[in-house]
Amino acid sequence: MRFWRKLGRGRPFQSQVSLTVVAPPGHGSPSPTLEAAKAATSPKNRRRRLILGLLLLILIALLALPLAAAWREIKIPYRAGQSDQVVSIPKGYTSRQVARDLAGRGLIPSAWRFTLYARLKGLGGSLKAGEYRLNAALSPEQILGMLHRGEVLTHLITIPEGFTIDQIAALLGQQEITDSRAFAALAHAPATAQRYGIQAPSMEGYLYPDSYAFARGLSPSKVLDIMARRLQRIMVPLAEQVRASGLTLEEVITLAAMVEKETGQPAERPLIAGVFLNRLRRGMRLESDPTVIYGLCDFDGNLRRRDLSRPSPYNTYVIRGLPAGPICSPGLAAIEAVLAPAPTDFLYFVAKNDGSHHFSATFAEHQGAVRHYQKRGRGSRP
Repeated sequence: MRFWRKLGRGRPFQSQVSLTVVAPPGHGSPSPTLEAAKAATSPKNRRRRLILGLLLLILIALLALPLAAAWREIKIPYRAGQSDQVVSIPKGYTSRQVARDLAGRGLIPSAWRFTLYARLKGLGGSLKAGEYRLNAALSPEQILGMLHRGEVLTHLITIPEGFTIDQIAALLGQQEITDSRAFAALAHAPATAQRYGIQAPSMEGYLYPDSYAFARGLSPSKVLDIMARRLQRIMVPLAEQVRASGLTLEEVITLAAMVEKETGQPAERPLIAGVFLNRLRRGMRLESDPTVIYGLCDFDGNLRRRDLSRPSPYNTYVIRGLPAGPICSPGLAAIEAVLAPAPTDFLYFVAKNDGSHHFSATFAEHQGAVRHYQKRGRGSRP
């Protein structure tokens, strides 16, 4: 007590602490948090949230059902038992244009769903132009895959042995494989032969005659490349024979083209090749009618005596040695005949008017055969 008296010097003790009294819950003004909680749990707001939830579910269903139907539609065939249709997709067509064309033909059920699916798959801009064989029995997904992979319809076309560039171009044009004029111009251009490493005035003789499966609408350069590379593959196993022959590749093809044009008889090809090679060794003119015809711009189907003296780099009645280049596309049998000619002393042959030829070793014998088989013979023709 003394301590407290001394401390207060006899004055009553006064507290210096200020107290704040917080009303317990349920007393005084309600807090904002409590008010919001009450509002959120009110029956009116509960109904509002329920309605919004139902509307969202309905919206999701409205979106999901068409998407599910479209997804199922794209996966199953549209119509079974339908016949094939040949459909041509032009270059530059968009996926929407393609889809409209397919829907218009009854090949797919919906153009917009096909377009949407193509875009979702990232294929909208990668549909290949070309000709397709399609059927409504295919699912739209299968059709889309074919267009994306470019599984175009191909046409089997056979280039006969002995065809020239112009004949090949005409045949390709008739079958709508490529533009015939552009193909002929490209094949005749000396620069084209140079690109393939060929020492020749054109690609004449170097477009291999064979059967090809071509799609329609190909570029001339694509078709030419396929045919030129086919000959390259054919010549690979014959490379050693070419070297052993002492001839260049160009000389082999040029001689083979002459053999091809001279006879259609398989047994005669090695003999005719032997005649030409014998004459070349002796420095004799080859005097081959097909070479003269090739060099004529106005040939009407009738080779005249005056034609034999017309100057031309292909006229073997005038020039010595081989013509300027091949006169057609020779087949494998003619090429092999040049590389493996018949061992013979023959220097001449004359047509017997039945598809075959009479062969002679001397000029006198040849003249007699000419008189016998061709009363209007032209003399010393091989």
